[in-house]
Amino acid sequence: MLGERGTTEITQTDNSQGFKKLKQDAFDGGTIAGDTKKALGKKTGKSISTNENYLEIPEKKQRLN
Repeated sequence: MLGERGTTEITQTDNSQGFKKLKQDAFDGGTIAGDTKKALGKKTGKSISTNENYLEIPEKKQRLN
């Protein structure tokens, strides 16, 4: 969620247009989210994403085959 929100903010702030610029904004947003996740894990000494705290997709929202 942080990556998506960061990408949106970057795109709106820069008034980005065109595929190449939007792709770069998405990369930058993902990098910011990844760096934040690593920094939080390092600071707390805990893994941020684990099998124990992963939320499964509710059955009614799963994609039909």
